[in-house]
Amino acid sequence: MNANLDTLATTRYVRIDDALKDHPAWAPERPAIGIPPKLTDAELITLAIIQALLVFTSAAQFLRHARAHLRPWFPCLPQRSGYNKRLRNPVVLMQHLMAVFRRDCETYHDDLWLVDSTPVECGRSRETAKRSDLAGWASYGYCASRSRFFGGLRLHLICTPSGLPIAAALTGDQGDERAAAIAMLDTDPAMYRPGQKLKADKGYRSAAFEAELNAQGITLIRPTRKGEKQRPGRRFLQPFRQIIESVNQTLKAQLDLERHGGRKAEGVCARVLQRLLALTTAIWHNGTTSQPGPARHLTPYDHQPRSTPLGTTHPGSRPPARAATTLLRMAVCRLGGVATHRTSPGTKPRPAASTDPRGPL
Repeated sequence: MNANLDTLATTRYVRIDDALKDHPAWAPERPAIGIPPKLTDAELITLAIIQALLVFTSAAQFLRHARAHLRPWFPCLPQRSGYNKRLRNPVVLMQHLMAVFRRDCETYHDDLWLVDSTPVECGRSRETAKRSDLAGWASYGYCASRSRFFGGLRLHLICTPSGLPIAAALTGDQGDERAAAIAMLDTDPAMYRPGQKLKADKGYRSAAFEAELNAQGITLIRPTRKGEKQRPGRRFLQPFRQIIESVNQTLKAQLDLERHGGRKAEGVCARVLQRLLALTTAIWHNGTTSQPGPARHLTPYDHQPRSTPLGTTHPGSRPPARAATTLLRMAVCRLGGVATHRTSPGTKPRPAASTDPRGPL
């Protein structure tokens, strides 16, 4: 692993292990009788964070990479089925760790938060959405921002202007955004801070919603709707809108949130939290080590040079153009029973030397 990723993984493992020692009730429940797993919960969550930062959407590919390069740090790696099964269990633990990680970041104390929601695809066809275990929670319909039909959920996110996730929730596509925002704030009473400002779009317009926030000392900043008295802070709204959209794009484009692969409620929640933990970890590490660029800069992690043993390639990697041309010219194929070397277009194939004493077949 790269030195930056080594430091990040080590510090997060220690932080998770300390949190589990201080709060053993956070750990997933296990039967009293049976063999305890060799891979600890702290190692499991650390592996999940590394998988998200290295953008491995396939657990099988990531575990092959881990066995080749992460074995000194994680000597007891499970098989793919065991890894996926265990990753679905610690959803509550991952929620607690999100609260721990965000408090470690300096930007957590910003007096301005942003709230928005974005669709998360869980299936492309209507039949898939009907047969899925998510049926009844995930809804199927047309998404105007994607210009296509799909079945999925909606991720509600409260974050800072630097992109630090503060709270998150998953609902059906028809879920009330204002109710989701209140539910996210209710998960931690410490988030109700006097003088806190919450920036939202027009979809959060509601007198009852705004009154509930004001009662807790939070000021709602949103655009003015038609026929409504002009609200303050209009010139600051557009830049903040671009910020929340860029945070959603970071989750989807760099952390591959759209390819989460979850087929059950626990799996979807675990994989969404996995990416939120990875983003929070990267923001904390970038701020602690004074990395250049934006706080949510992920390029040092998702562009890691995955050094592999000689003769192997990485998932999705392509050989260099010159090497590809050489391989094309050296490729051997059987045409009419004669072994020939394929050369560049326009040249005649030349017969290959036969090692069979009987000659070509």
